[in-house]
Amino acid sequence: MSKVRVFLQSYHPIVHSLIFGTVIARAADSMSLPFLAIYLSRQTDLSPVMIGITIGLGPVAGTIGGFIGGTLSDRFGRKKVMLSALYTWGLVFLGFAFANSSWMFMMLAMVNGLCRSFFEPVSQALMADLTEPERRLRVFSMRYTAINVGVSVGPLLGAVLGLTAGWLPFFVTGTIYLVYAATLHTLLNRFGIREIEGQQKEPVTFLSAWSVLAQDVAFRYFIVGGIFTSLAYAQMTVTLSQYVEQSFTDGVKLFAWLMSVNAIAVIVFQMPLAKWAEKRTPLIAIAVGNCLYALGDVGFAYSNGWSTMIASMVIFTLGEILTFPAGSVFIDRLAPEGMRGTYFGAKTFTNVGHFLGPWVGGILLVAYGGSAMFMIFAAVILFSTVFYWAGQRRHEIRTGKTMHMAKSL
Repeated sequence: MSKVRVFLQSYHPIVHSLIFGTVIARAADSMSLPFLAIYLSRQTDLSPVMIGITIGLGPVAGTIGGFIGGTLSDRFGRKKVMLSALYTWGLVFLGFAFANSSWMFMMLAMVNGLCRSFFEPVSQALMADLTEPERRLRVFSMRYTAINVGVSVGPLLGAVLGLTAGWLPFFVTGTIYLVYAATLHTLLNRFGIREIEGQQKEPVTFLSAWSVLAQDVAFRYFIVGGIFTSLAYAQMTVTLSQYVEQSFTDGVKLFAWLMSVNAIAVIVFQMPLAKWAEKRTPLIAIAVGNCLYALGDVGFAYSNGWSTMIASMVIFTLGEILTFPAGSVFIDRLAPEGMRGTYFGAKTFTNVGHFLGPWVGGILLVAYGGSAMFMIFAAVILFSTVFYWAGQRRHEIRTGKTMHMAKSL
């Protein structure tokens, strides 16, 4: 009981609220969004290509939306941007439930991407605002675990709800988001973040924010490294599923197991690896994570059975566990005081890799086969480490400070 009390007292109540809310929100949207393509095929006359384009509008909108939302949060405050995005997000899911035309679904998909790109980076910035630097990696790790807990539960709930009516999962998701928004609104008023929102600072404009980002060479290196990383990571869900289906008996069932193993491994290994990473620099955590990514890809390339594919997924997931939170810490170190929201928001520029990844992977899969494709992406993920190293070096030269992580508490 004392450990629970110490844990609760170690972080601001709003941080706990956001982490718990992440579980609920991710469970809610993963009960509906994975079924969106099926839902659109039943509710509209869109072709498979147009359905893909419609769904892709969200990530495309989110690529620039993060910068806009982050800059607005630095100028007008985290609370206003987060709550506006969250309330709108709830209405978007209700819109999916009741929309009856193709153009409405396209608009909703775009706004969905914008809401995600506004809320998630700003919520990460707020978590960093309210947490001591030496505890931030732990917070980002807990948030990442919360995402995977939610994602591991949501699709099962969606499958059950989807048996009754296709619109129901979207209606339930929208309702949950509106309740979450109202609850977070109440908690923000109750506990307050005045020490953050009330700070006197230079007003941030889009022009000034873009000027700072454009001149920050270290940040540019981070974005390029992130694009290469996401280019390779995108294969885990799209081309991996095609490769497994073509190359293994009961490939669809194997892929479902691989996705479950990924989520379970994150939940099991996140905190032990976070404790290890807290004693290292963000660069070391990312470099080791990238090596594990590459080993996982090599395993995918040469596996000839279920057991080796599952083992490869575990190794790949260990890399994921290290790189995702360490990337957030890297951004936290790069961001000037008063522009944390802008930097976390601009991190969404790395979504270019997620957008291009399935396309590039599909070309390689058809042209050279799955083994060659995974070996190429293993090399890509290792190459991305060079840009993170260059970013850290430029940051250290500019500031005269070593980018470090404090020792674990």
